[in-house]
Amino acid sequence: MSEISIRPATLDDLGTIIDFSARLAAESEGIDLDREVLAAGIGSALEDSSRARYFLAETAGKVAGQLMITYEWSDWRNGMFIWIQSVYVRAENRRKGVFKALYDHVIELASSPGYCGVRLYVHDGNTSARETYLRLGMVEPGYTVLETPDELKHEDES
Repeated sequence: MSEISIRPATLDDLGTIIDFSARLAAESEGIDLDREVLAAGIGSALEDSSRARYFLAETAGKVAGQLMITYEWSDWRNGMFIWIQSVYVRAENRRKGVFKALYDHVIELASSPGYCGVRLYVHDGNTSARETYLRLGMVEPGYTVLETPDELKHEDES
């Protein structure tokens, strides 16, 4: 595989990120996401980096993978955790260092002052991804993620 470069995503990448995110949901959880909702959510993040930031891995001039980061303040550590989310690598680029390049980029960001670590969550059934994360040195911290059973929706008051 040729050299892997990492770059921040821009609004010009919206279509690729929508496609990758839809594929991620289908492959990892068997979920068919609404592409209009995806477009709005991803577009919102691309326009406002305080919500999230996307990074793309390219090889041979083609986007090979993506990840998104978000932030969580830790009062216990007086620092910011970076959360890795929306990880997707094209099938033909898997096991070729694409995710590792993205991960290393995030680790470099997290080594800046003000950050205290990197976290991610992985679907229970996604053993391949889990094994990859553990091989890179991540550990299971002993927490379980819980959420409300239904999406919270806010009615438009207009």
